[in-house]
Amino acid sequence: MHNKVVYRIAKTALGLGLPTLRFNFRGAGSSAGTFDNGNGEREDVRAALDRLTARFPNVPVCLMGFSFGSWVGLEVGASDARVTALVGLGIPTSITDFTFLLDVRKPKLIIQASEDQYGPRAQVAGLYAKLEEPKQIHWVEGADHFFTDRLDEVQQALQEILPPMLGDA
Repeated sequence: MHNKVVYRIAKTALGLGLPTLRFNFRGAGSSAGTFDNGNGEREDVRAALDRLTARFPNVPVCLMGFSFGSWVGLEVGASDARVTALVGLGIPTSITDFTFLLDVRKPKLIIQASEDQYGPRAQVAGLYAKLEEPKQIHWVEGADHFFTDRLDEVQQALQEILPPMLGDA
């Protein structure tokens, strides 16, 4: 929740006027529970969606996640009717399977570092090529998995791409 990438994603969403909720997965930070290899963490995402949609009913939800959060979050969001758009940052394709996105017709945005050690460019580009429209990808050239010293570019990309993407959601 306090990761610099997650913080910047939330800050950007708030700046765009989007209802925003950051949370720790079970066992992270001061959260109760223990790590559950993605299974329980998907329940955490569903609980967060329940809370967000209860507080902001009838407001379209754009689910955004970074790294591990992109894997479990986008998988839940892909099949949840309350989620109208998906954003994955630093998707870890070398560690996890993202084929659940292949037939998703919701707007999708991937923001990926060109030198991401957990999501190599060739793997991410191969996945992206197979995704259904609508889809967009933004490469942060020369950046590592945590977008070190490049978070301004990540934020700028979100500010430019999200409004039109959500307008179609």
